[in-house]
Amino acid sequence: MKKIVFVCLGNICRSPMAEFVMKDLTDQYEIESRATSSWEHGNPIHKGTQKIFRTHGVPYDLRKTSLQISDQDFHTFDLILGMDESNVADLKQMAPAGTEHKIHLFAGESVPDPWYTGDFEETYRRVLAGCQEWINRLAE
Repeated sequence: MKKIVFVCLGNICRSPMAEFVMKDLTDQYEIESRATSSWEHGNPIHKGTQKIFRTHGVPYDLRKTSLQISDQDFHTFDLILGMDESNVADLKQMAPAGTEHKIHLFAGESVPDPWYTGDFEETYRRVLAGCQEWINRLAE
């Protein structure tokens, strides 16, 4: 079973949104999320993301807390999907040798960070479309 990890800066908004949206859409993969930074380490999913989950009926784990990506994660996961170009650049710098090929931009374009924009609904629309796109790509 393929293992997928979604990665954003803090692992409280976009990457957990992608994690739980993808889990809601398919059970064909092992799915988790991480941060490139340790800024939010141990903090829960942002209230704005939790509200999106409730609004759209996306089940999620209230116990989920921010976790920074580790060297081991680069070896464990088959796909490492950065939520924006900055995340991808950070991941490529952090990646142990031989794991860089696993890193991809999540949706072909950067997903805006609702921490800064305040627009969790727009982020949700892009995350949902990106997850559906990845499901189609992986099915091929």
